[in-house]
Amino acid sequence: MMGLLSALKTEHRERLMALAHDVSFPSGGRIFEEGRKADRFWIIRTGAVTLDLRVPGRRAAVIETLGPGELIGWSWLFPPDTWHLGAEALSPVRAHEFNAEAVRRLCDEDPELGYALALACAQVIGRRLQSARTRLLDLYGPYAGGISP
Repeated sequence: MMGLLSALKTEHRERLMALAHDVSFPSGGRIFEEGRKADRFWIIRTGAVTLDLRVPGRRAAVIETLGPGELIGWSWLFPPDTWHLGAEALSPVRAHEFNAEAVRRLCDEDPELGYALALACAQVIGRRLQSARTRLLDLYGPYAGGISP
């Protein structure tokens, strides 16, 4: 799968990466919680992260597993800047972390970079929406768990 950074021109990738700092999360560590403030995002360097969605009356549903090069978190891009999903490290994770406010400023200063980043994030959002739909149908649809009508 093509990562967010590879979707950007070299000069844009370099400007964005100048804002990054490296972080790590232990296996099982929560990275963020659905409904809380989204003020940063990450690009995975190593490890795996699960995205989950709260389902009333049930355990959170894991809707996707992410790996190296993939974006963790897009909710910072749109008001009201709250996470739409939760995220947890499936294994030890090393990632590039970006402060959302600094990235938004960079996008304001360089509209071409901002457009490219927004387009790349929109593609991620589209894939995640389809993944969430498929996973939720697998879990809770009319034929989930082998139950037939």
